[in-house]
Amino acid sequence: MAKYPNSRGRYPNRNRGPKGLRRNDRIRASEVRVIGPEGTNLGVMPPRKALQLAQKVGLDLIEISPGAKPPVCRILDFGKFLYEESKKQKESKTTTSKLKEIKLRIGIDSHDFETKLRRAEGFLYNGNKVKLSLQFRGRENEHPELGVERINQARDELSGVSSADGEARHVGRQVTLILSPLPESKRTLKFNQSDESIEDDEVDDSEVEE
Repeated sequence: MAKYPNSRGRYPNRNRGPKGLRRNDRIRASEVRVIGPEGTNLGVMPPRKALQLAQKVGLDLIEISPGAKPPVCRILDFGKFLYEESKKQKESKTTTSKLKEIKLRIGIDSHDFETKLRRAEGFLYNGNKVKLSLQFRGRENEHPELGVERINQARDELSGVSSADGEARHVGRQVTLILSPLPESKRTLKFNQSDESIEDDEVDDSEVEE
């Protein structure tokens, strides 16, 4: 009895995959190095023989390293292989840190301030750095301490998901502060109800908060 008897019935679109990925009888090399379903090296052999081994256990022969000499193939469930590759790409994207900007004003009202904080918290919760910036207008330049105070207030409100990279910097007509996300296991939401409430567009690297 095949080791994986139900494998072929679970993924009806198993012959559809990323462009350029060869599998089963599409593998063209005269010889391939074969890795078994448990990760063991089965040696070098013709792809026809390798495919027969894969079919015996109800799996696919997938060319994972076409540039190697000889090419490396693995005996795997193709649908599961695509799922794992997609998961890896998603995790890699999630852990890539980008710098987002949140712009504040000294006189911002409480509702708008909370909206900004919720946005910033979403960025930080998803592993991105956040630049808090505050631009002075007119007579606001006479009281730069109010700008620093507002930035520090935002920093404190976001302490559940971030830590400051230093002190707030007052340069010219602007105060800025960079926040870095805490380790994933230590991030606690305050303004977003749950991680599911944070929309994907909040981590779009083309977006800068206005």
